[in-house]
Amino acid sequence: MPREIAKSYSHQEVESKWYGRWDEAGHFSPASPGAPSFSMVIPPPNVTGSLHMGHALNNTLQDVLCRFRRMDGHNVLWVPGTDHAGIATQNVVERQLAAEGLDRADLGRQAFIEKVWSWREETGHTILRQLRALGVSCDWTRERFTMDEGLSRAVREAFVRLWEEGLLYRAERLINWCPRCKTALADIEVVHEEVDGHLWHVRYPLAGEGEVVVATTRPETMLGDTGVAVHPEDERHAGNIGRRARLPIVDREIPVVADTFVDPEFGTGAVKITPGHDFNDFEIGLRNGLEVINIFDDDAAVRPEAFADENGGGPAWVGRYGGQDRLAARERVVRELEEQGLLAEVQPYRHAVGKCYRCQTVIEPYLTPQWFVKIKPLADPAMEAVREGRTRIVPETWKNSYFAWMENIKDWCVSRQIWWGHQIPAWYCAGCNDALDTDGARIASGCAPVVGRTAPDRCDRCGGTRFVQDPDVLDTWFSSALWPFSTLGWPDRTTDLQAFYPTAALVTGFDILFFWVARMMMMGLKFMDEVPFRDVYIHALVRDQEGQKMSKSKGNVIDPLIMVNRYGADPFRFTLVAMAAMGRDVKLAEDRIGGYQHFVNKLWNASRFVLMHLDDEVLRARPEGLPAREDLDLADRWILSRLGATIEKARESIDGYRFNDFAHHLYQFTWHEFCDWYIEMSKLRLNGGGAGSRAAQETLHTVLRSILLLLHPLMPFVTEELWGEVTARDPASSRNHDVMVQRYPRAGDFPSDRDAEDKVEFLSGVIRAVRNLRTEMNVPPSRRVRVLLFDTEERLSLVRAYESMVCTLARTEPLEYLAQGVRPQKVATAIVDTTEVYVPLDGAVDLAEESSRLHRALGKLETELERVRKKLGNANFTAKARAEVVEREREKAQEMEEKIEALNRSLGRIQELQAQ
Repeated sequence: MPREIAKSYSHQEVESKWYGRWDEAGHFSPASPGAPSFSMVIPPPNVTGSLHMGHALNNTLQDVLCRFRRMDGHNVLWVPGTDHAGIATQNVVERQLAAEGLDRADLGRQAFIEKVWSWREETGHTILRQLRALGVSCDWTRERFTMDEGLSRAVREAFVRLWEEGLLYRAERLINWCPRCKTALADIEVVHEEVDGHLWHVRYPLAGEGEVVVATTRPETMLGDTGVAVHPEDERHAGNIGRRARLPIVDREIPVVADTFVDPEFGTGAVKITPGHDFNDFEIGLRNGLEVINIFDDDAAVRPEAFADENGGGPAWVGRYGGQDRLAARERVVRELEEQGLLAEVQPYRHAVGKCYRCQTVIEPYLTPQWFVKIKPLADPAMEAVREGRTRIVPETWKNSYFAWMENIKDWCVSRQIWWGHQIPAWYCAGCNDALDTDGARIASGCAPVVGRTAPDRCDRCGGTRFVQDPDVLDTWFSSALWPFSTLGWPDRTTDLQAFYPTAALVTGFDILFFWVARMMMMGLKFMDEVPFRDVYIHALVRDQEGQKMSKSKGNVIDPLIMVNRYGADPFRFTLVAMAAMGRDVKLAEDRIGGYQHFVNKLWNASRFVLMHLDDEVLRARPEGLPAREDLDLADRWILSRLGATIEKARESIDGYRFNDFAHHLYQFTWHEFCDWYIEMSKLRLNGGGAGSRAAQETLHTVLRSILLLLHPLMPFVTEELWGEVTARDPASSRNHDVMVQRYPRAGDFPSDRDAEDKVEFLSGVIRAVRNLRTEMNVPPSRRVRVLLFDTEERLSLVRAYESMVCTLARTEPLEYLAQGVRPQKVATAIVDTTEVYVPLDGAVDLAEESSRLHRALGKLETELERVRKKLGNANFTAKARAEVVEREREKAQEMEEKIEALNRSLGRIQELQAQ
């Protein structure tokens, strides 16, 4: 007897049921050891994070790939995990301490680290639990953390090997310093932001007579000036080169030097040189032998000891500045320059300011000892691997960005002055290093490190046994750079490492192409002598419907968990994939998710219809092939051929990372070909009994099964629920019957039938033509219309053979055929290929009333279109409104123009009929 399912789909019940079952059954773990491997590592989210739209898009795309490859016969491993996120996590815990009136110094390093671990155990797994709501099929038995025991060992091993090969060094260099986080930052961790500031023109008196006017955006750093620079070919300053200037306030003589880096067009063409607090000045200072003075402490406050004489004293002016924050010092410097008549001019000036990517504090170029990786020997092989195609970057446009960054790369500062992270495996002998702080809080640049996998027992030079470990920790991205192979067990040669490295693909956002992807390439090639992934697919951002970046301050954030709860994971996933066009940002609106919820409901209702019309014998059959061809109707042959073509297109799309095309092809086939056409065609035979009914049932069953298989990577929950019904599976049956472990369809399963496709395309064209004429003439749906067809007898014979289908689907009276003779009058006309379709409208439509209705609708649209055109013609609107708003108005105008064109066509038909 027919099998019935619930009238409506409840995602809450289904999702909780199936995810647990899949996990318990071990479906997320590799299960086909003899098959080709397909592996991916999840871009590890920060332990501080919670699920946002970027995570949702990224992990949905990864899951689509994994589910597809698993069904396509691959041995799939998708490794999940989280990143310890050094600065971010430390900030979170420090804020908690501050709420208790404490800071980390009150606890001490060890107690603070224990508190962070405790926090991580309590809340650090939140985002991975949230990912389960999306249906992601990671192998949770292999979950990793960048500070777990195995990965910590890998980090130490990598550090030591780099040191042993001369690719690591410790030196005093000018680095980016965050006074808030009190740590060094790599160049790519600095966010550059345009701000409105000032350009101060300051008079520096020259020894003897005259002056040179310098321009600066940072007058406070003049306290550390050790030179003035001009361009050697700038005639305005040619006479000053080699002279000495007297530094205002400080009253110290500094040289005027020539350097080609100076831009004669900037300010006055003369610039102050502060090697201790500007990267360009540092290089100029090196070339010209200028002194480097570090005037700030790690809080970016003026450091009195920078100006102390050998007796510990200092000039009187130091007392006015010592301990002042850099901005307070700026105000005082400007005020004193004004008082001394040395401030020549102040101009408004817009310029870029570097800020900490974590806390947005303005960074300070700061001279301090740090650890660096020599990056060029690692970058060159990583570029060559991409050029040779061993790793493919998709879309290819990102290759240029990758090369541009790698070709201009600087040594990587990998040390951070925080407590949470991988403490650098370097120790200093207290007996050999007089400059060593007893508490190890700061290690002077002259101290010689002992680098090793474990702490040393005895000093090789002095025999001492007291060592202090370097207090710095490694940049979080150092451990992340090892992620593709450390998660698989490196440095041990594990079974997983041999089976799944290199990984097949990496799916990531463009914002971490340099932070992470490039560094994984370098480290993978260095330690594994192989690229870490064959493909890198770079997706765009998820923005709001107007193209704006989502942010809490704008109030335009869409919470993925709310969307999943409201609409279900399947429509949410499908929306993200359908909109993930290569190289284009996703402009997400909630109503799009609601629209794809209708698609889920359409699939459910179509399945319900099919199940209600299948005999038990057909339902329980396990067809390996197609229904017998001799029993197939034209419609059966057509839908099976279209199924094969859809499978081919879908496979081509996902192989090329064209995720939106993958979703589009399956959506179009399921909704428009299977539901809209084939199911309607099949109804004529389902109730007729006999071989025709059996063939229709078998075809419905075969195609629906295939649709569920095809859609599973996109919509795992509803397809799994329906699979059990469509295959008449016992709920207690083997887990091997679950849809997620079934074979993904192949195009060859359903051979092409061009003859059937051509014939059904023609017949459906006739049906559409009649439907369009009915719509244009506003014929009530309940009324059957006369239809006359004019063509050769050979052409009309096809329509005669399937007249009942045409009449039923087009809502017509029995068709009339005109193989010759005069065309009829008072008819609406359409042409399909060579066939002329006539619909007589006498008595079916009141032409005068219909003409009046169309004119009213046309007038209303034309008025609205004129209003929109005026807005678009307003220069103020197009110049000041956001580009997305302007584009929306243009789209609105285009839609109205298309509607007006359609209404004019209908009016034209009315006028033709009235004239007949």
